[in-house]
Amino acid sequence: MKEKPQSGSRQRIDKWLFFARVTKSRSLAQECVTAGHVSINGQKVRQVSYQVKPGDRLEIAISERKLVLVVKLPGDRRGPYEEAKLLYEDFSPPPEKKPFTPSEPGVRAPGAGRPTKKERRALDDLRGEPDWSAD
Repeated sequence: MKEKPQSGSRQRIDKWLFFARVTKSRSLAQECVTAGHVSINGQKVRQVSYQVKPGDRLEIAISERKLVLVVKLPGDRRGPYEEAKLLYEDFSPPPEKKPFTPSEPGVRAPGAGRPTKKERRALDDLRGEPDWSAD
């Protein structure tokens, strides 16, 4: 049986990111670290074997958001969210609210694509084709 990590112990950054549910897998955590998206105590880290300890401040840039986390405990497994959030303190800025811009209603350029019913009737009138609905 595994021993639980003690509060003063260290843990690899890729494991910690995975256990804290910052990334979905360890391989994604490794890619994030090697790509330079993780800073520990203000310094970029590119080694997945870097050891984090309680009190370290992590700045993580993931998909248009920036996380600022302070490590409280090393993890021993990837558990549920309630268990994972005990591993860190979150100091992340709130996400930016993007202004809502309603899109234009479905308008297409005249003559582009399939004709509408109104355009089809106008074409039939132009060609002089018989109106089948008038009996």
